[in-house]
Amino acid sequence: MPFEKILLVNMPESVMNSQYWDRLHSLAKKTVSLPKDSPDILKEIADTDCLLVGFATPITKEHMDVAENLKYIGTLAIAYHKIDTAYARERSIPVTNIAGYCTESVAEFVIAAILNEIRQLDEGKRRSIAENYNFVGMSATEIRGRVFGVFGLGNIGKRTAELAKGFGADVRYWSRNRKEDCEAMGIRYEDKDALLQDSDFISINFAHTPETNRFFDEAALSRIKRGAIVVNTVPMETVDITALEKRLAKVDMTFIFDHSDEMRQEDIEKLSKYKNCIVYPPIAFISIEARKNKQELFIGNIENFLNGRPTNVVN
Repeated sequence: MPFEKILLVNMPESVMNSQYWDRLHSLAKKTVSLPKDSPDILKEIADTDCLLVGFATPITKEHMDVAENLKYIGTLAIAYHKIDTAYARERSIPVTNIAGYCTESVAEFVIAAILNEIRQLDEGKRRSIAENYNFVGMSATEIRGRVFGVFGLGNIGKRTAELAKGFGADVRYWSRNRKEDCEAMGIRYEDKDALLQDSDFISINFAHTPETNRFFDEAALSRIKRGAIVVNTVPMETVDITALEKRLAKVDMTFIFDHSDEMRQEDIEKLSKYKNCIVYPPIAFISIEARKNKQELFIGNIENFLNGRPTNVVN
């Protein structure tokens, strides 16, 4: 049986291809779409039984209290930290995400970002454009034999570790829970402080939760090895911005991230003034394959719920 009403918040037409929109519209008698900052959200949610939201869209207790008939919340993202999942659980409302849709895309981005730095690819391209084919003054290092630290060994962290191991790196990890299957592959567990001190490359892959908020505080950032390259593909709330700026000022490590779309402009301006801080647009998740996976999982979650087989429930 279809939903009575689907309310879409922060989901412009461009987020899905037409065939997926057709599938979605077939799952409800009525659909309403609103931007993230619409003043009509509370009014429209009142008679909604299915709420679908785009990335980093806040859904609070207030929203759910208004929506007495709400049966399902789905987010078109992996991250769900802006949704009050605990209260949704109290209300017996499942919240679903699309975990795993961009695992390969993000893991490959981490490796690509590191290679871009250690192989001086930007400098090589600049010389090529200028028709300067001289390599004098250029140098490079290799991933092989270096310590590659992964923080968070979920789907993306595990795949990043596998790729790094394929390059011949000494791969180690920290995670809230030990991963025996990964340790059997030769990926060694280290505690947080030791991994920060030992790693030549660091990939940050855990979700942003209350427990990981500002996980990389001043103490943690001060322990990062001189010359290390850090790639963060999760929300920057996991990092203390003031402490990061203080460490960047020493010009003895490189910090790379791509969640710039979620940040305050003043914080981006603080960090981007440092040459050893690379601020990418949010591109780690972008690939043709990931876009297809994203849409299939999202619509599939809704269909599975209606068929009595909920999938990717996070609460």
